[in-house]
Amino acid sequence: MFKNFFIHLEQFEAGNIFQDCEFLWSPLKKIESFIQKKVLGRDANSRLPEGFELQTLSEDSSSKLIFVNKFLKLQEPFISREMNIFIEEGVILEPTAIIKHHVYFGKNTEVRQGAYIRGNVIVGESCVVGHTTEIKNAIIMNHSEAGHFAYIGNSIIGSYVNLGAGVKLANLQFRTEEEKTKGFIREIKINIGRKIIPTQMGKLGAMIGDFGEIGCNAVTCPGTLLESNVRIYPNITISKGLYKAGTSIQTQKKAAR
Repeated sequence: MFKNFFIHLEQFEAGNIFQDCEFLWSPLKKIESFIQKKVLGRDANSRLPEGFELQTLSEDSSSKLIFVNKFLKLQEPFISREMNIFIEEGVILEPTAIIKHHVYFGKNTEVRQGAYIRGNVIVGESCVVGHTTEIKNAIIMNHSEAGHFAYIGNSIIGSYVNLGAGVKLANLQFRTEEEKTKGFIREIKINIGRKIIPTQMGKLGAMIGDFGEIGCNAVTCPGTLLESNVRIYPNITISKGLYKAGTSIQTQKKAAR
């Protein structure tokens, strides 16, 4: 299932969380446990690095965050058991970035000014999390970039992927009046090979295979699956469903049936 999407999975630090997964998006449910194992396997830091400011609304670790208040490049890993955070050495962080709980950053990744890491996030080596880019409940593999104004929610991005400025990976489909008033979200379902696949997810963004290119201001609808080497031109909205490897999309287009 994964070979049409993630060619470089073996080089990804968290590649083993894809084992024994029923669906392409199942690894999203393993993010917290992967980071916890990484954290428990190493000695935690006794104090915050200079440039990290811990802010909190309550004693609950989920309400705490790290605010980056100066430019820094980590010379050694930062590990917090309290917040379940592991940031490898060589990571560059710019002022005003915000990092919440359950986060892993691989070596030599760059987190730019205003980035908002909302939690449950794995980012591989040599990646770029750009200016005002927001990420939550997502996996980004090695050498991928979301350099400017992106939203990445409940998504998995392969290696060597580039998201142009303003790309949005939408993760919540339109809700009914009943859903809003009664406080629930219906499961997202995807049509693949003329079969309706229940995802068991109320929120699901995009699965983007290795070498994917998504142009500026493009939007993927919840439940969009792009195999490797898919190119999406700027200012396009992509319907949910499966798009085969090597597809090039220059106009509004529906997924293969």
